[in-house]
Amino acid sequence: MKHAALSLLTLFALAGTAQAACFADYKAKMDDPLRLQYGVVEIRGACTRAAAEDEVRDRLAAAGWQLLELQDLFDEAGLEARRETAGEFFLRF
Repeated sequence: MKHAALSLLTLFALAGTAQAACFADYKAKMDDPLRLQYGVVEIRGACTRAAAEDEVRDRLAAAGWQLLELQDLFDEAGLEARRETAGEFFLRF
């Protein structure tokens, strides 16, 4: 019984652990005049390609941008390598 209770406590502790940070890099455009951007955004919802595409598309559209391509999903380990390339669009949206 003691082992079962300990296993149950461990399971609850793992379920309550915070989800790891999730980021995506993307390409977007704005027309008239044509402007292109490469950026990095933190994903607030589910860290799946489909959910991230919807989230990034909506956030960019609110600022007048059109998502062209969600390139990759990654964790905090991939941030620094993309910071310089993303420039002003690093974690902007």
